[in-house]
Amino acid sequence: MSDKEFMLMALEEARLAAGEGEVPVGAVLVKDGEVIARTRNRREATGNPLDHAEMLALAEAATRLEGWRLEGTTMYVTLEPCPMCAGAMVQARVARLVFGARDLKLGAAGSRYNLVHDETTHHRIEITDGILEEECLSLLKEFFAARRDS
Repeated sequence: MSDKEFMLMALEEARLAAGEGEVPVGAVLVKDGEVIARTRNRREATGNPLDHAEMLALAEAATRLEGWRLEGTTMYVTLEPCPMCAGAMVQARVARLVFGARDLKLGAAGSRYNLVHDETTHHRIEITDGILEEECLSLLKEFFAARRDS
């Protein structure tokens, strides 16, 4: 499958999140072409500030792969990861990050911060950005516009 196809899966998760009143971010973690985890934001549902889509995907993958080292994996996420999520991906040794929309306020993969390429860390993550960017941005804009109107 291609980056676009995996990002479409992440967008499906983001749409589900929006329908649940969550910020519409979806994530898919892949290893050797196989989906290891498929998640979405769940903070509102759980009340847990850690329940970002990426964090849930990392936890699910660690359980499934029976270990915290997620070497050789690719994280697909609709929005550029925040510092918490980017740091967790570095700690988990994710090989590659593919994201749709940039987050100019909190993005930690090059937009605001660059934790995934920091020279002081033990691991750096390869980045591909802008995959289905317009679709990812539109979903976020629609979600926040609806919130402002209500």
